[in-house]
Amino acid sequence: MTAPLKDFSKLSIHTITTKPWALEEAVRNYSAAGVKGITVWRQALEGRDVKASGQMIRDHGLTITALCRGGFFPSTTPEGRALAIDENRRCIAEAAALGAPMVVLVCGAIPGLSLFESRKQITDGLAVLAPHAAAAGVKLAIEPLHPMYADDRSAVNTIGQARAICNELKSPAVGIAVDVYHVWWDDRLEQEIAACGREKTLFGFHICDWRTPTTDLLNDRGLMGEGCIPIRQIRGWVEQAGFTGFNEVEIFSHRHWAGDQHEFLQSIQHAYLDRS
Repeated sequence: MTAPLKDFSKLSIHTITTKPWALEEAVRNYSAAGVKGITVWRQALEGRDVKASGQMIRDHGLTITALCRGGFFPSTTPEGRALAIDENRRCIAEAAALGAPMVVLVCGAIPGLSLFESRKQITDGLAVLAPHAAAAGVKLAIEPLHPMYADDRSAVNTIGQARAICNELKSPAVGIAVDVYHVWWDDRLEQEIAACGREKTLFGFHICDWRTPTTDLLNDRGLMGEGCIPIRQIRGWVEQAGFTGFNEVEIFSHRHWAGDQHEFLQSIQHAYLDRS
């Protein structure tokens, strides 16, 4: 049995988790609560100087875990694919300016475009971007999404599919972010995580829970312990694979966003120690 977490030294929180807070509020409150890491969503940077925002975060003692998110490569037109590449170049530049070590990728899918073609376009897009990311000192982390999103959000739905892309590209700049919400159901999860460890592609680890019953397949994620995901067991597999990075709390929840965010932050910390 994996040991309980004892402190917040490896706790990172995505800014989307406390969506009602502006970036400055999130940074101030995470830091005051003893949280050590933060993953910044791009919308939190809108209207702000990205480089100055990164310095502000570090001045509060927080480590920037990642910038979220890039991706969305597939398109039915060459022009659409080119626009996606350009947008991802901007995202990489933002990450470098912010001081984020990686960009999390939601790879995209288009209704009416086959999964085979979508995955080919994703691979082709990453092949173009990998040298650019490496030159900027930024890694690209493919986040496999639950198969319920295969039609219009991501054609990469398992760690195995993400590994196939990584193995084809063979770039140290391209790896995988494992989000328990999306992959907990996979009967090969332990083996796939172990393979990521061997292949040095395990870049990130995201945690939350799947509520049963759930009221919204996107925006009803639970605190750790509110649902059915064996989070501590999966964390054990990730650690056995050699991962030493942050445990990133990423919760989309209308229910939690509607409440007091200070109380929510306290609940995150309690759940992190007790159920992660």
